[in-house]
Amino acid sequence: MNGQDRLGYEQRLALELAAIGQRLMTISSEMREHSAAVAPPPVMAPPVAVPVMPPPPVQQQWPQPPPQQPWVPPQPRESLFEKLGKDGAGSKLLAWVGGAITVLGFVLLLILAIQRGWLGPLPRVIGGAVFSGALVGIGIWLHRNPAGRTGAFALAATGFAGLYLDVIAATSLYEYLPPPVGLVVGLGVAATGVVLALRWESQTLAVGVVAACAICSPILTEGFTVLLVGFLLVLKMASTPVQIQRNWPGLAIAGGFPPIIASLLTTASAIPRDYEWTVVGVAAATTVVGIVVALLTILKRPDDIVAVALVAGSALPSLFATTLLDDPANSLLAGAVAAVLLAIWMVPDLPRSFTTAAGATGMLALFQTTVIALDGNVRTAIVLAEAVLLAFLAARLDKRSALVGSIVFGAVGFLMAVGQAVPISWLVEEPRHVTVSSGDYAAGLITALVLGVFAAAEPWAALRMQVLREPAKHPVPWIIAGLVLLYGAAGAVLCTALLVSPDESGFLFGHSVVTVSWTIAALFLLVKGINNKALRISGLILVGAAVIKLVTFDLAALDGVARVLAFLGAGLVLLTAGTRYAKLVASARTPD
Repeated sequence: MNGQDRLGYEQRLALELAAIGQRLMTISSEMREHSAAVAPPPVMAPPVAVPVMPPPPVQQQWPQPPPQQPWVPPQPRESLFEKLGKDGAGSKLLAWVGGAITVLGFVLLLILAIQRGWLGPLPRVIGGAVFSGALVGIGIWLHRNPAGRTGAFALAATGFAGLYLDVIAATSLYEYLPPPVGLVVGLGVAATGVVLALRWESQTLAVGVVAACAICSPILTEGFTVLLVGFLLVLKMASTPVQIQRNWPGLAIAGGFPPIIASLLTTASAIPRDYEWTVVGVAAATTVVGIVVALLTILKRPDDIVAVALVAGSALPSLFATTLLDDPANSLLAGAVAAVLLAIWMVPDLPRSFTTAAGATGMLALFQTTVIALDGNVRTAIVLAEAVLLAFLAARLDKRSALVGSIVFGAVGFLMAVGQAVPISWLVEEPRHVTVSSGDYAAGLITALVLGVFAAAEPWAALRMQVLREPAKHPVPWIIAGLVLLYGAAGAVLCTALLVSPDESGFLFGHSVVTVSWTIAALFLLVKGINNKALRISGLILVGAAVIKLVTFDLAALDGVARVLAFLGAGLVLLTAGTRYAKLVASARTPD
């Protein structure tokens, strides 16, 4: 019994108890009146004050509770054994297994006829068409009787699959039909089968036709070829109108994903590179058809999960096909995919799950475009700039997927910066130990500046989206962002110093400026944090970092004037900061 039923039961019980109490009081009053009527006259006695009994209390009328809906226990899901034990389950299983075996036998018959030279190619094609057409006709005849519809579905699916495979054989094996004509004929056969399934209201028939054609097609095309992908795209286009009209997820899966898998495998097997443009064209067609079908489906049914998976998976053939192309064609293809998917991601009226899938795949394509089109330190700076752009888009459009993408881009960009663009060796080793050109220092300066902007923009966007709270409540993300900001600032200062003087003096002067700048930044945070606990803590931590750098690095690495400047500058700043900060704290009116 759930909580609502228990409450109704208690209310009804209270009403019944109140009614019983009222009835008992009425009976007691009637008995007293009857006793007074039949009793003998009483003996005269002095009058005695008899207390007047108060009238019985009026029983409060409880409101009648609304009628409760009867509680219906949930029906348990049928197990596989229960389904198989139903009447007619065995006939359905036998019919569909028989149909699958018949299709496979038809394919094996064609292969065996070719190997042993039975009949000629034309009789094989004609005989296969007649046999498959007869199966379709028998299925239509059986469908008139409701008792025979299970067999009708299996026979019709087997017949249409046989006709489709016969068209593939006539096109791929015997070359009776040119590929364009074969694709058109195959489209007609598959569309007829799916339309018949729509007329019969049978998803099983539609899935049987499309799945049988998709599974057996690679056998007749002798592997994964461009022609195979074309025939699978024909299947997909034939099933699309019915899939949009009916919510048949099985048909969407059977028609939507085989072209994607076949295109990927065709690209992987295209090693000779003598027809790479054909493979790339088919992969691009697979991507375009998949995205269009996903869009049409999601506009019709916003909660369609298959469309979400399809918009993400359809981009993979084109992205993988870029491996067959040279610059700049490969980056143009990946960039086109990224532009389309990111445009879908920006549409506000589409379901969030659909746009999130499109945006995630689009950001992957954007990263691939950046990696392909650029190299060296410029690549790192662009990746970090994309991370900053995604952070601003996340804050502006309130898209958490953009924030996640920004974090991923920023993490990858930071690793690329530490490993190549602004390596740690520049910050700890003198130039005489490292051979670096002025161009590398210039690129490192730009990268370090963009890294610092990213370190500031990321927590700002997360705080504005209410994903991240104040530093006092969520200190770890802020500490990580602060460390990245310090690294970027230190790299920018050192790269600037080394650009001006690419020798030991520039290195030493740069480190002196870094130490002093850290103390100045700490003073700024302390002043701004008079009434802000988080800023005060950050300032004190930065003071500690500056002191640790002075003692552990500057004292050992710097010498001469650089060491003196670092210690005097940091010491004077800290002394001034301490004196000024003490006065500000004393004059502050508002406590923490």
